[in-house]
Amino acid sequence: MTNSIGKADLARKYRDTHGMKMPTLKLARIMYNENKLLFKDVEDARSRLRAIEGKMGKRNDKGNTKVTHKHEERPRNPYNLPESDAEDFTPFVMPFYERVLILNDIHLPYQDNDALTAAIDYGVRNEPNAIFLNGDVLDIHQLSFFERDVKKKHFANELEIFKKFMGILSDTFKVPIYFKFGNHEERYDRFLQQKAKELVGVEEFELANIIQKRADCTIIRDKRIVVINGLPYIHGHEFGRGVFSPVNAARGLFLQAKHSAVKGDCHTTSEHTEPDIFGKIMTTYSVGALCGLTPRWLPLNKWNNGCAMQFNEKKDIYSLDNRRIYKGKIL
Repeated sequence: MTNSIGKADLARKYRDTHGMKMPTLKLARIMYNENKLLFKDVEDARSRLRAIEGKMGKRNDKGNTKVTHKHEERPRNPYNLPESDAEDFTPFVMPFYERVLILNDIHLPYQDNDALTAAIDYGVRNEPNAIFLNGDVLDIHQLSFFERDVKKKHFANELEIFKKFMGILSDTFKVPIYFKFGNHEERYDRFLQQKAKELVGVEEFELANIIQKRADCTIIRDKRIVVINGLPYIHGHEFGRGVFSPVNAARGLFLQAKHSAVKGDCHTTSEHTEPDIFGKIMTTYSVGALCGLTPRWLPLNKWNNGCAMQFNEKKDIYSLDNRRIYKGKIL
């Protein structure tokens, strides 16, 4: 019998005597203090205990010790704490596609048809494998809590226009479409909460189901981050609307995300790059809008039209072609 096996047998004896609840390090100290001629130090005793408990791994357990005292898995709630209502916030990770067309802030039915045509033409030339609609595809004007213009189209009209638009995208590209809800899509849920509480939770009245009856697309909701080959996307309202005036939208996103990322929502095209302390480049982007740029409520602004395409060479290796559109032309 080798010295290693002898130590293991002694470890089993001590574990049987003191029980499985005693911490391994405390038991190792007892073993060492009572058997200093057998163990060179406390860590040597601890390693024998870890071996019989199956905590060493085959690479580290050179004696290939038989596991005889495996600890039960610790329960997730060992103290029986009250059930938590905290909500999970996990990113939506898109499957790998070589080319993804990015469109946001279309605000149907207030789209700029010249800009939208240019964006679709750009997509046709680059042959995307998927389309990502990054929020505010619908405007949902009549369900807004802001002052509403009664002459504007009603929600039912918007849905019919949306159905036609999604049909055009589907027929033109014949690729999967992913639709992340923006702050304008969230107007619908807010309206239900305030004006029709009794309908909240009824499947037929959930916006995701209303959308999917009119378009074949994957819905991403609840402000979830969307990750496309390692690059995170947000719509732009996820960080809140505090008093914040950065040099440009991309710079603001950098200060908030501390990571390479892309946003829409601000209706402007911008880019900001900084290295981290190790010299790794981080770049943030904002993608321009595809809606009209002079709405009655804010005719003077700094907006521009735009779209983007993410090119993915391999896992986590990407480039973003972030383009402005001016008078129906891709710049």
